[in-house]
Amino acid sequence: MFDGPFDVFALIIAVIAILIAIKASSQAAELRRRLSSLEEMFYAQRRVVQPPPLMPAPVQAEAPATTAAEPPPLAPDAEPAPPPLVTEEVSPPPLVASKEADAPPPLPAPAADSREPGFEERLGTRWVVWIGGLALALGGFFMVRYSIEAGLVGPGVRVFLGGLFAAALLGAGEWSRRKESISNIAALPIANIPAILTAAGTAVAFATIYAAYALYGFLVPATAFVLLGIVAMGTLAAALLHGPALAGLGVVGAFVTPVLVSSGKPDYWALYIYLAIVTAASFGLARIRLWRWLAVTTIAFALLWVFPGLDTGELQVAPHAFHVIAGFVLAALLVVCGFMFGPTIEDGEIEPVSSSSLGAYLFGAMLIVLSSAHADLALTAFTLLVGGTLFVAWRAPAATGALGAAAATVFIVFAEWAVRANPDMLVLPGGPMPGVGPVATDGSVTLHLVTAAVFAAGFGVAGFLAQGRSSSAIIPVVWSAAAVATPIAILVALYARIAHLDRSIPFAILAVLLAATFGAATEALSRREDRPGAPTSIALFATGTLGALALALTFALEKGWLTIALALMSLGTAWISLQRPIPVLRRLAAIFAAIVTARIAYDPRIVGDAVGTTPIFNWLLWGYGLPAASFWGASIFLRRRGDDAPLRTVEAAAILFTALFAFMEIRHFATGGDMTSPPSLLECALQVCIALAMAIGLERLRLRSRSIAHNVGAIVLTAIAGLISVFGLFILENPLIWYVDVGGALFNLLLLGYALPAVLMLLLSYAVVGERGKVYANTIAGGALVFALAYVTLEIRRFYHGPILSTGATTGAEQYTYSIGWLGFGVVLLGIGILVNSERARLASAAVIALTILKAFVIDMSTLTGVYRALSFMCLGIVLVAIGWLYQRILFRRQVVPPPAPQTNI
Repeated sequence: MFDGPFDVFALIIAVIAILIAIKASSQAAELRRRLSSLEEMFYAQRRVVQPPPLMPAPVQAEAPATTAAEPPPLAPDAEPAPPPLVTEEVSPPPLVASKEADAPPPLPAPAADSREPGFEERLGTRWVVWIGGLALALGGFFMVRYSIEAGLVGPGVRVFLGGLFAAALLGAGEWSRRKESISNIAALPIANIPAILTAAGTAVAFATIYAAYALYGFLVPATAFVLLGIVAMGTLAAALLHGPALAGLGVVGAFVTPVLVSSGKPDYWALYIYLAIVTAASFGLARIRLWRWLAVTTIAFALLWVFPGLDTGELQVAPHAFHVIAGFVLAALLVVCGFMFGPTIEDGEIEPVSSSSLGAYLFGAMLIVLSSAHADLALTAFTLLVGGTLFVAWRAPAATGALGAAAATVFIVFAEWAVRANPDMLVLPGGPMPGVGPVATDGSVTLHLVTAAVFAAGFGVAGFLAQGRSSSAIIPVVWSAAAVATPIAILVALYARIAHLDRSIPFAILAVLLAATFGAATEALSRREDRPGAPTSIALFATGTLGALALALTFALEKGWLTIALALMSLGTAWISLQRPIPVLRRLAAIFAAIVTARIAYDPRIVGDAVGTTPIFNWLLWGYGLPAASFWGASIFLRRRGDDAPLRTVEAAAILFTALFAFMEIRHFATGGDMTSPPSLLECALQVCIALAMAIGLERLRLRSRSIAHNVGAIVLTAIAGLISVFGLFILENPLIWYVDVGGALFNLLLLGYALPAVLMLLLSYAVVGERGKVYANTIAGGALVFALAYVTLEIRRFYHGPILSTGATTGAEQYTYSIGWLGFGVVLLGIGILVNSERARLASAAVIALTILKAFVIDMSTLTGVYRALSFMCLGIVLVAIGWLYQRILFRRQVVPPPAPQTNI
């Protein structure tokens, strides 16, 4: 503390002491304010319940002589004057006075001062005290520093003076505290002078001992460690008298002491025994004074002290295990509400500090297990803590929240154990991740199996027996969730470790037995639904039944069946939600659907290269078709209870898997089973047709369901069909541009890729008429017209060039045929428009005929020669005249109105 580098440390310690004093003393001020309010209420009630004074009996006495201060007697004929106003309390009669004289004098009622302190009061009563405490701490440092720089005293004297100054500050703090207690002077809020003097003294004491050890070598590490610990413990003890300021300083100093004192070879046993004593003292103080912040701070520091040694190759498991076990036991005894010596709490309430204290030490035990490569002793200690968590949560409902931490840490331990033995699970494109391979220190498989059985049985049995023990609804739900999730998670981890995610009939049998157990629990709980939380617990156990059955299918069949199993879980959960209308079940159905979707995103082929080569009846049918059917069924069940977010999620998954099933099967069919082959005209044509057909179905379905998922799905599928049409059929796979064999003269790819989409687009345009905007419907109808005209054009080219349309020159006869074909197509559209009275068809006819006229004057006039040019224009003229006649005579026929008869005048 007396050399240059130590000045920073001294300043930090002093500032921390003052800041902790300021922060923690605010809580003491709040407690004083509440106590004053209670005392004031007590005295007010006492004044109310006092009996009224007795009326004095009339006493016949001689009239005293009239004094100068008394008024003169009235004349006989004068009216009596009114009695004077009473401005002072009337003294009680002698009887009452004698009784009150025998009673003890009442305590003085504190004067309530509700005004806010002004700037001057804050400056003089608070800020000056804070700055004074900081100045005292720094004054000791700087005085000795001056003596060092001036060469006045040696190292020994410096240490002696530092200790003497610390003792003086501590003595002044204790003297001022007793002086205030004797004189009945209440400490000012936030500016507790005795506490600040004692905090400054402990800070100087810390610094003095550390300087004697670290700077001058007067103390060996063990002695310095003991002395610093004594100061820290004394600070915690003084906090009972001086309030939370010293408690904060003491706990910080106690946990920082091992950092200040170091040795060449760490002694973890000595460290953790010391920390156990400090933790016990801090928890005890927090329990006595009910300082929640002190318990939380202690737990945080204790958890930080788990990390030293975890990253070294020579991890000492025993002392680390002792540290977490000791902390867990102390937290259970002193911190957990409603258990042993912990504070009381209302029955059925989950208290955050009680639950998080146990969860913190479980996290530390988990870190020890993972860092020690699942050493037997570490796993045994972790098992003891998990069992202790179940016991404490069983006896104290306030710690029920720790069950979630216990279940999570159990799953992490077994999942890491499974991955450690299967490093191929973490293989990335750049190679396997370092450090995930098995090592020689791995724990035995037998111990893990026994531990897994204990965990599964403990969580399952306790979770079932805990139903109905509490008047709160949330506590049995937490127990049932842990009882269902933990055995399933452990079973999956063991399957990954032992069976390496391959088929395993023994694990399938275990899953069936687990499903049967959950089913029996569901039936047993169904007979006592009147208990708090019973419906949700029943739903959770029923969901566990479905999950275990799905796992049984997964274990007994190939890997791809996991996707199917999860999809069936969504269907089953939706059906259960129909029988038991619990909101959580609807969300579970949506969660299962989301998991299956994520699984598909990871591997769209589901089973890798083992899809199969048979069209339709391959793994895509099971991997996509069954989930799609499952999600459609789940959406039907969920819709019976209302339209909400889970229903929309499941409906979106149903639409997605239906579309993926169709697209993947088309790709499988078009590529012959080679899913990585480039696209083709056949694939694009089929995808456009399927997308349009599904869009038509969703448009019809949304009229009945009014579902936003069906609405958005129809629009998305229509957009997908449009994109594939433009970029696939007209650009990337256009037979006029690329070398593509279209097939036969009539039944060919042109019929599938252009004629059928035109018909489907036309049907879709009529399906959205009146339900969507006019622009939307007309755009789809325009697409239908473009596809129909493209089919007519490509089919004429197929007639002249054969199956390969991109080769060969265009002759005059071909050009003339295009004109005739377009003109005939326009006439057909006009006829349809006239027959069905469709304005849209007539407008389409006008567009085609206009395009034909443009072609005649731009292309035919310049390219055709001879008879083809003449025939082209002749046919065009005849058709145009015929069209005009039809419009005049049929569509817009004018009635001839006879002229009016001449009128005659009579």
